[in-house]
Amino acid sequence: MGRQFARIAFTPRVQAEQARIGSRATYARAETAGRDDSALGAAEAGFIAARDSFYMASVSETGWPYVQHRGGPPGFLRLLDAATLGFADLGGNRQHVSVGNLAGDDRVSLFLMDYPNRRRLKLLGRARVVTREQDPALVERLAPEGLADRAERAVLITVEGWDWNCPQHITPRWTAEEILPMAERLRAAEAEVAALRGQLGLAPA
Repeated sequence: MGRQFARIAFTPRVQAEQARIGSRATYARAETAGRDDSALGAAEAGFIAARDSFYMASVSETGWPYVQHRGGPPGFLRLLDAATLGFADLGGNRQHVSVGNLAGDDRVSLFLMDYPNRRRLKLLGRARVVTREQDPALVERLAPEGLADRAERAVLITVEGWDWNCPQHITPRWTAEEILPMAERLRAAEAEVAALRGQLGLAPA
């Protein structure tokens, strides 16, 4: 576990609960001797580049957390440098809950899921909104191909800490794009088996 992630996540009340259940000593070591998670490595960069969605939590001025799902083509969440992520905010239902929350509290938490391989990366960071008026080139650079006209602003996230979750309880799921090639390979294999049975004079299966 990363030192920065542990120091942020393990607040005094969390530490008290860990002490109650007997896990405090283990996690206390993570806060001092855990890996350096001030920057994202090659494994994390590759994982982020392959994602077509993520979940982002922000905090309102009344203290309520708000979780929003973000989706786009793989790689729409960009790694701008080892500690900075960015994505284009496209026009939608115009509720602007996350944008409004970030105006008062820049803290965010991201969950990035790889359901087929049962992997999950969680990040803590600080986000800031950059409008098209402030930096049109940045907004257009972060916009997915063909969607620049819908990009209203950019969101830049400075990563404060990150950690990989264990795969326990992650149910494997596949998108249509992931399933179709597998189905094609299965149909091709079935055709090969049928042809072989015909060559051997066997009845169709």
